[in-house]
Amino acid sequence: MSNSPLDNDEMLLVLQQSLTKKRVLIVDRHSPARDSLRLMLGALGVTAVHGAGNSAEVIRQVKSNRFDVILSDFVLDDGRDGQQLLEELRHAHLIPLSTVYLIITSERGYTNVVALAELAPDDYLIKPFTAEQLQARLIKAIYKKHVLRKIYEQIERGALQEAIAACDRVIQQQPLYMYDALRFKGELLHTLGRTHEAEEVFRRVLEGRVVPWAKMGLATALRDRGALDEAEQLAEQVTTEAPNYLSAYDFLASVHEAKGKLQAAQQVLQKAADASPHNTLRQRLVGDTAARNKDFLAAEKAYGKVIDRNRGSSLRSVDDFANLSRVLVERGDTTASRKIATEMKREWRGDKQAELAALVTESLCLDLEGAPEKARALVDQALELQQQVEVEGADKGKPVSQRLAIDLAHACYASGKAEAGQKIMRQVAAENHEDPHLIEHITSVFEKTGQPDAGKALLDQVNKQIIDLNNKGVLAARNGDLEGSVQLLIQAAEQVPNLQFLVNTAKAIFTLMDQKGWDAELAARAVDYLVRAQRKDRKSPKVASARELYVAVAKRHGIAPELL
Repeated sequence: MSNSPLDNDEMLLVLQQSLTKKRVLIVDRHSPARDSLRLMLGALGVTAVHGAGNSAEVIRQVKSNRFDVILSDFVLDDGRDGQQLLEELRHAHLIPLSTVYLIITSERGYTNVVALAELAPDDYLIKPFTAEQLQARLIKAIYKKHVLRKIYEQIERGALQEAIAACDRVIQQQPLYMYDALRFKGELLHTLGRTHEAEEVFRRVLEGRVVPWAKMGLATALRDRGALDEAEQLAEQVTTEAPNYLSAYDFLASVHEAKGKLQAAQQVLQKAADASPHNTLRQRLVGDTAARNKDFLAAEKAYGKVIDRNRGSSLRSVDDFANLSRVLVERGDTTASRKIATEMKREWRGDKQAELAALVTESLCLDLEGAPEKARALVDQALELQQQVEVEGADKGKPVSQRLAIDLAHACYASGKAEAGQKIMRQVAAENHEDPHLIEHITSVFEKTGQPDAGKALLDQVNKQIIDLNNKGVLAARNGDLEGSVQLLIQAAEQVPNLQFLVNTAKAIFTLMDQKGWDAELAARAVDYLVRAQRKDRKSPKVASARELYVAVAKRHGIAPELL
């Protein structure tokens, strides 16, 4: 496809022809509506058209087909909507960046527009519309995807430096899409931890065009280099100037929290959640923040909404039920807590983590009701089941809930099994020492069980262990013993699979292979560490840097890197 201007007749013809080759998925709960849209697409020469009547069917289809275009009605099954579906598909990385996503709606209400604006579909169509209008919108979106395709390809490969180079080419050659490319470039530089360069990009955008995403990009860069006051001020500007740009509220809450203003963080998140009630990720944040504030009524309400909105969704989680059960125990409402645990077991029938969560909940309820012997018996069952959950998780590559592990440790301490609780807490703290929320959860359990000093001592010991393990590997590398460094770091990653060790070990292995030659078995181990680190924090600059090194080393050895 040529990169000529879009108003060129020849270019328009090429785009119309390219449209006929696209694979399209129509999402609408009404079969006649799907048929009508299929006929409209057929009139435009599009023949590879699939249909889905509900969200579960969409998830199944996108897992087995790569769609170029998804046309989704706003109102879907079970009270869910096209915005929530887009949220799921993006969150689970089920559709590539190159997929055109259009939402079709007859709704003009404020809440719906907010939702659409926030999750940024490629476009949306108001019913009724003609085949010509549909064609025009699709061609415009396809052309934009075509211009940006090299950026998408490199991001999907994990070659972020090459993606930045592709951004620069678009900036130089395609002035119409310069700001799209600058946005990608700023976000990529931020992902790689190159904060000052990202800041420069966003400042450049703001010189030519004041847009919310550029202000938020700049605010993020400022936050990451410690300029919290400036970051807070910028985010507050965005919430005033562009109140529909709801991710600004999430960011502002994170800055409030970093400054120790938890109450303000909760209020900001609640405001955004009220404006966009369909966003379950934000409702979960509201619940977490309210629970940390000990505002258990607000936490109960938010977690309840998450469960209601995520029924039958790929975003649903055992943790959501466990979170609500925990909050209800905190409020002293054991009857309601048991009810949620029962609902969880029904919803997740046969799932060992759900069974474990139900046992832990019941144990904490019994302890609160003054039945320690019964509680202790359930803790014994839970400890046995936890071992099965860990084995199953390792076999299936399924992450084990760390919050649930902390709750189990809480149940251990509450029922007099301090040694078992200590062992669990030590492992969770070591594997998640970079996650302030989990560390805070651990601290709160020690406070609730009347042993704050023991909690501080445990966390101090864990931090010392991590520093000692890391220093051994780093020292070996500095002394030129790369093989020795890799072996020490592998031991560290196996003993304490936290994000830092998983990333450092993967990078050490790739560096060794860069110098000594490719080793398929060792490479597979490094990729496994990288995948596990990515599960912990996909957006971490450390993970992005390790992914970048993997792609570069594989390329130098003529190996096609896996898509992670």
